[in-house]
Amino acid sequence: MPSADNTGNTTMPSVTVDRPYTHEMVIVHRVFRREAALMPRLVRAVPTGDSARTAKVADYVQEYMDGLHHHHSLEDELIWPLLRSRAGAQDDLVARMELQHHAIDETLTQATALLLRWRTSGGDPAAGAELAAALDEHQTVLTEHLDDEERLVLPLVAEHMTVAEWDLVGTRGLETIPKNKMLIALGAILEDASAEEQAYFLRKAPTVGRLLWRLVGRRQYAARCRDLRGPL
Repeated sequence: MPSADNTGNTTMPSVTVDRPYTHEMVIVHRVFRREAALMPRLVRAVPTGDSARTAKVADYVQEYMDGLHHHHSLEDELIWPLLRSRAGAQDDLVARMELQHHAIDETLTQATALLLRWRTSGGDPAAGAELAAALDEHQTVLTEHLDDEERLVLPLVAEHMTVAEWDLVGTRGLETIPKNKMLIALGAILEDASAEEQAYFLRKAPTVGRLLWRLVGRRQYAARCRDLRGPL
């Protein structure tokens, strides 16, 4: 977790070459926290009967849900089994994470059904209100899980997983992102990152990726945020 130096500024934990750098996950979690808080507000802000805006916000909500589902599927596949086999008496904690994933999946299932109803209605306010309430519930369940994972699980990851095993989680996390949305995904990560955190993620990007971010990515991401969040 970040710490504060004697000037009051937030600093990153040091990066080591022999242990997984788990602070990456904290930064990624900020994206899910931010978007989970935005979604119900955006749904409620859609004018009644505005089918074009409804479709745009619905696409955004679906994209979030797909991304979160993929993120959690990777944890289920690549993290929990290793911790269960290596972390000694931590079965209860791993089981807790799995139960929380199941609870989050239930909120996503409910939201998916309500999202379809709202989309096909073209912006019916009653359907929108139900969807927004379901997304509020999702945010509550998600936040509890992310808090627990950062506080209780990431220290175990740093102790019991190798750098290669941890890096595989990040590599696999990129698999489902379309190439034409890579800069948007990078912008989402950098938005709430400190200058030091931004530099770290940009160093990990290939040279062409860093160049594209400077030339078009910043503007592309800013335009997307204005388009989506303007009504707020």
